Amino acid sequence: MYKLICKDGNAKRGEFTTVHGVIQTPVFMNVGTVGAIKGAVSTMDLKEIGTQVELSNTYHLHVRPGDEVVKKLGGLHKFMVWDKPILTDSGGFQVFSLAGLRKIKEEGVYFNSHVDGRKIFMGPEESMRIQSNLASTIAMAFDECAPHPCTREYMENSVARTTRWLARCKAEMARLNSLEDTINKKQMLFGINQGGTFEDIRIEHAKRISEFGLDGYALGGLAVGEPHEEMYDIIEKTVPHLPQDKPVYLMGVGTPANILEAVERGVDFFDCVYPARNGRHGHAYTNHGKMNLLNAKYELDSEPIEPGCNCPACRHYSRAYIRHLLKAKEMLGLRLLVTHNLYFYNKMMEEIRQAIEEGGYAQYKKKKLAGFAEGEDA
Repeated sequence: MYKLICKDGNAKRGEFTTVHGVIQTPVFMNVGTVGAIKGAVSTMDLKEIGTQVELSNTYHLHVRPGDEVVKKLGGLHKFMVWDKPILTDSGGFQVFSLAGLRKIKEEGVYFNSHVDGRKIFMGPEESMRIQSNLASTIAMAFDECAPHPCTREYMENSVARTTRWLARCKAEMARLNSLEDTINKKQMLFGINQGGTFEDIRIEHAKRISEFGLDGYALGGLAVGEPHEEMYDIIEKTVPHLPQDKPVYLMGVGTPANILEAVERGVDFFDCVYPARNGRHGHAYTNHGKMNLLNAKYELDSEPIEPGCNCPACRHYSRAYIRHLLKAKEMLGLRLLVTHNLYFYNKMMEEIRQAIEEGGYAQYKKKKLAGFAEGEDA
């Protein structure tokens, strides 16, 4: 259940109550694709850095170790030792991005596993069954993430199919939640709005899926190559046509600046691989731009990554030491940077929630963006 606490312009401050706890929104979900954050970050670490929601991937867990295995072990929460909310994405994006050879039919998608090449079929019912086996808090509906760019005709057909698939997802989830051996009988379902950068298709689809009475709604198929301004425009035009009493999730977005802009346009949920991926490449997010700790200028720098930051890396270690670890190819260097970046994102969301509550979001956003522009290492 979603409760809107207050608004500042279109920015929303809410609470989303789930069977695994209350999520304070806006929220950034920390991405653990196969049930772990890349960079050797444990679920104990996630608690320490203020993570509210962990996100795992349906397709990847289906391929390895297998959703049936996870179910036999008591579900994903028990498997990865995490008692807070988990969102599982439907596998749709991976099916369309990883599978080179695939056949899209009305019943679903036929493709080959990227791991061992075996033939796999996934459709709405299969995605719901896998997510039910994983027993996540929030399941995402199975959709087609259409290629960018594509023709208007292709997009119209794709969106119509996604709507038909959503009806099947909803029916199958209701069935699964009623079964005796289902681990999480209160699993929630979010539908996904598609339409690329075709504004009218987006709006029409938003109105259509709003009629399904789901637990939440996502904007999919953005940040796939279109300019940022175009993405912001689509968000601004589409969000008003989604239910105002339900959370809105912008999938796979993004940079700190992207999040600040999207919050201003009414988005509640975010996820992105950037903080972990950039950390593994030696980059740290700070309030004064992104740092590349591989740069020679940090060789003798005894400062923490960001003075005043309370993350485990900044509380104990210097830029010079972390740089040394990266150069020596020591896993600890990556782990410290990933932990710092995720803490930075989680902390920023905390600040965002506070700024909205205090009615000063516009000023907060302006100050934060100015800080990011101060300097960025190559």
